Amino acid sequence: MCGITGIKAFNEVGRINMIHLAAATESLAKRGPDNQGLFYDHFVGLGHRRLSIIDVSESAHQPMSDASGRYQIVFNGEIFNYMQLRKGLQEKGVSFQTESDTEVLLQLYILFGKKALNHLNGFFAFAIFDAADGSLFIARDRLGIKPLYYYYDEDKLIFASEMKAIMRYGIQKELSFESLLTYLQLNYIPAPLTILKGVHKLPPGHLIVSKKNEVTVEQWYKVPFDASSAVGRQSYSDKQKELRELLTSAVKHRLVADVPLGTFLSGGTDSSIVAGIASKLHPGIHSFSIGYRDDPFFDETEYAELVARHFNTQHHVFKLSNDDLLNHLEGMISNIDEPFADSSALPVYILSEETRKHVTVALSGDGADELFGGYNKHLAWQKSVEPSFSNALAKGLLPLWKSLPASRSSAFGNKVRQLSKYGEGLKLSAEDRYWRWASYMAEGRALDYLSPSAKEELVMETYLGNKGGWLLPLHGSSSLNSFLLADTQLVLPDDMLTKVDRMSMANALEVRVPFLDHRVVEFAFGLPESFKIHNGTRKRILQDAFKGFLPQKLYNRPKKGFEVPLLKWMQNDMKSTLDGVVFNDDKLNEQGIFSAQQLALLRQQLHSNNPGDAHATTWALYVFQKWWENYFK
Repeated sequence: MCGITGIKAFNEVGRINMIHLAAATESLAKRGPDNQGLFYDHFVGLGHRRLSIIDVSESAHQPMSDASGRYQIVFNGEIFNYMQLRKGLQEKGVSFQTESDTEVLLQLYILFGKKALNHLNGFFAFAIFDAADGSLFIARDRLGIKPLYYYYDEDKLIFASEMKAIMRYGIQKELSFESLLTYLQLNYIPAPLTILKGVHKLPPGHLIVSKKNEVTVEQWYKVPFDASSAVGRQSYSDKQKELRELLTSAVKHRLVADVPLGTFLSGGTDSSIVAGIASKLHPGIHSFSIGYRDDPFFDETEYAELVARHFNTQHHVFKLSNDDLLNHLEGMISNIDEPFADSSALPVYILSEETRKHVTVALSGDGADELFGGYNKHLAWQKSVEPSFSNALAKGLLPLWKSLPASRSSAFGNKVRQLSKYGEGLKLSAEDRYWRWASYMAEGRALDYLSPSAKEELVMETYLGNKGGWLLPLHGSSSLNSFLLADTQLVLPDDMLTKVDRMSMANALEVRVPFLDHRVVEFAFGLPESFKIHNGTRKRILQDAFKGFLPQKLYNRPKKGFEVPLLKWMQNDMKSTLDGVVFNDDKLNEQGIFSAQQLALLRQQLHSNNPGDAHATTWALYVFQKWWENYFK
């Protein structure tokens, strides 16, 4: 796992920007503390920061060239089937100078070009320069596990693992108000957008080819799914067996490393399955979990400890207090180079920091919810598309739900919040319902938070065009699998995987995700909906396939998620900080982005007995303002 960056200049003006290559590479040091390497050609520069995982010798440092010197590669990620690929290449007469997967990837590209991507099982973002024709080839993995940002104009193309490296090249920074409006709703910014105009995220399963002065972006992988095909007569028991075999293979692939490795263990089904399989393949593996000492409502460590005993892992528990969260806040914020307000990033940051003291690689259960239907909203979606008396009642009682105190921080308040959102969704089309349920606030409400001058800068046609692209899986379809596909293409890469990548790599920890082995993903999207949610049971096939494998106590318990008890924190410990950073009228008027009047109402709601999602919105604004101070102002 590493950090990469590079520049291709189209002319002498662009070539001036190559002086920033070393600084841009250095900005990625936390992603790769073991080595820094630079490559310069007349019009191309490549930079690499290395976290040594496979073949830790100096011979595997990057940028790496082939024997002829024609090709140069910088690579972030792991190719888990590299040994099989290496053997096949050797049979074709290819010789190797290292034991690394990087060299296998390079030789595979030399032989097959962009079709090499179809042979890879892994997660990656990489760039290959061909000195013979001056071309640059850049690609990102199928599901977007590893990040890749890029920027280009008439003078140059720049790419990097993180946006802060892009900014080191001295590009003009201009706020994207279309992205800001999206951020206020989702609390993150989906690809291809970033918070800055002109800077893009390369979407999952996409590649870039730059020849001469041209830049072409194209899709090389799409999850093979047809809403009408995931039906029919399939044997449920056979599919359970196939799932067990696929996941065992996926975990086995991800246990390949030349450094110590372990597994995250939250106590939920997904991480428990991964930890259990890993423990059978790697007896005595270390496992790591985190809990909340000051708020038992959010603490699930008892289940993690149960699983650890069941599989005899070497278990480590980190119990956090509110002071621990506060003490790590600045460290976490400093590693977010564009606004990203999933508050669970904070415990993931701390978990990664503690885990890195013991191992260099950790497995996680991310992705299972999006593939198999694990969230409340997935169950709600299935219920919403079926006409029923309960739906009519939920819709009719919407005024009641809205009149009751709603909050994520208590069981009753959370149920009220869910009923209110469910009732709202029932009145909308499939596409609008998905967007509302994926959002913390409605579009109109988000617009209210913008100042008049910000609204003038906002191009609604551009915003709506991007939104339509994210909702394409639901165009003409209201199936559960279509909903899950939308989550897999939107929420998964731009929220869940972004969170894990940034927080783990800030601590030089590599996190591997067996559920996102593309074979598992393609298997999941070939299943009928009834295999995923049935009679109120979520992730049905996943739970049934491993029922005799996991402790029985894990089943039929509430799903809480990896949340931070933000509301209590903001109403007490952070109150004065928020008044200075978020609710400061003088600052807001000088900045000219947000409506001071609307933020005053938000503050009032935050401290009321009916806060709803006010704390989530306040957190999003706090993160934005800290980003503004650190990277923009």
